[in-house]
Amino acid sequence: PPQLPRWKRSRRQLLQCLDRFLRALLGGDPLSAPAAAAAAQPAWERFLACCHGQGLLSSAEGHAGAGRCWTHVATSRPLYLILDDNFYYQSMRYEVYQLARKYSLSFCQLFLECPLECCLQRNRLRSHPLPDQTIYLMARKIEMPDLKKNAWERNSLILKSFDCTSEDNEQIISLLATALENPVKQNEENAEQKEADRAICAASTAHQADQTCRRIISQTMKDAKDKNVLPSEMKSLAEELNKLKAQFLEDLRQGNNLKNQICIQNQYSDPATSVVSLFQQEATNVVNKYILK
Repeated sequence: PPQLPRWKRSRRQLLQCLDRFLRALLGGDPLSAPAAAAAAQPAWERFLACCHGQGLLSSAEGHAGAGRCWTHVATSRPLYLILDDNFYYQSMRYEVYQLARKYSLSFCQLFLECPLECCLQRNRLRSHPLPDQTIYLMARKIEMPDLKKNAWERNSLILKSFDCTSEDNEQIISLLATALENPVKQNEENAEQKEADRAICAASTAHQADQTCRRIISQTMKDAKDKNVLPSEMKSLAEELNKLKAQFLEDLRQGNNLKNQICIQNQYSDPATSVVSLFQQEATNVVNKYILK
């Protein structure tokens, strides 16, 4: 949908391209562009060019995109598709897992665990660094693979992102070999599907709650200013409200019920509405401490 942010559209287009690629390679279907809007055509052309650059398609196929002409490289030996991205929510990674399950392919994850300060230093050395705030935000949002909780993430390797050693290389090769020997079965659904659906729902609900809580904080700060809260205390108030919001959203993402208060007070409300209602009450209590001094 055109209303999606650009990065979300790009992510969706890539998954659609991969789906078409796998369907053609494994099922014998013609390699044709996804049935999407014309805006997705540049993504498909870049995808074909990349496949051609990797030696998977003939020159005619890579340029024209017509017909189907696989090279020996694409059909004669194991093929690894590497998606290099932040994938900071588990739900994002689960979309790739679903694609692997759809075609009974192998799936694995390599997670590079990097300290925040190291990320900031590396970012500043880039030719076009991102704002530091973006790195801070990503550090708060990123969800590491949970090998115990999510069965679909069991083929995961977590490495410290300082330097690459020969031992790390051996672990990576072992991970790839294990994944290749154990492709995902299409019937591996049940608990994995339920958990992934919960994660996707929680991420969406948390986003809704986050947007509303931000507006509540903005209005609360305005009210505090109108009621002559000292400028020196406004910063402390903002920090306290943002910390409160972070706690509420984390509980919501983890499926906690905020000390059972949501279940008791809002039995018929959806989770986002319940969290916002409770946050509004707590935010009022916080600001009153400053106003009633």
